[in-house]
Amino acid sequence: MSKISVQFSLGLWGQRMLAAAYLAGQVVVHLLQGKINRRNTIEQMVIVGPESLLIVLLTASFVGMVFTIQVAREFISFGAANMVGGLLAVTLSRELSPVLTAVVVAGRIGSAFAAEIGTMKVTEQIDALYMLKTDPVDYLVIPRVIACAVMMPILTLLCLVAAILGGLMIAVNQYDIPQSLFMDSVHEFLTLWDLCSGLTKSIVFGVLIAVIGTSWGLSTTGGAKGVGQSTTTAVVTTLISIFIFNFFLSWAMFQGIGGTMMQGF
Repeated sequence: MSKISVQFSLGLWGQRMLAAAYLAGQVVVHLLQGKINRRNTIEQMVIVGPESLLIVLLTASFVGMVFTIQVAREFISFGAANMVGGLLAVTLSRELSPVLTAVVVAGRIGSAFAAEIGTMKVTEQIDALYMLKTDPVDYLVIPRVIACAVMMPILTLLCLVAAILGGLMIAVNQYDIPQSLFMDSVHEFLTLWDLCSGLTKSIVFGVLIAVIGTSWGLSTTGGAKGVGQSTTTAVVTTLISIFIFNFFLSWAMFQGIGGTMMQGF
């Protein structure tokens, strides 16, 4: 019985993933046609951006502190204290900032998208939109996709700044690394490509969060229980997708032998 249940769940999950891919195609087509609800888009941008800012900054600050604690003591023992800030900045800009921001936003915003639209689905509000000749993709999905795609890079950049400041505080106060040495290292190691790659990732992650959250909401069935299941599955699917896409994006962006760290020797 459990085997049949697992097969059914995997089959349903696969169908919903195909529905999400189809929804992403619809979003592209509708955007090319210029179908954008500006009022809804601005409202969603406020929800995704300013309302998520505090938790993103708080999380980033402590991640920067922890990373510095783990790295500084080892680098100082090798006489490479001048590389601590640069390593922190490069790691944050390329990987930690976009992924960390995406995980926070997926947990907060992706779940909200799935729950809100799922509730509208089971209470037949989506059907009412069709009766009013309003396309749910234009009214519900595209504003959320645009909001996530626009606000995620901004949140990621602020996450990077907060994490570096957190690392700087630990480096100066706990390991007696001069502030000028730390910031010079950041300036020397961090390149424009590192920033661009991280921001590009954040845009992709933002689109994933919005598309998967809204798609799972639109395909919700089964009343309140179905809403809860859709919300949970949407968040899990989004996180898995973020990590998978992060691998392929990193593989495409950072192939070959890097030379950033060699500058410090």
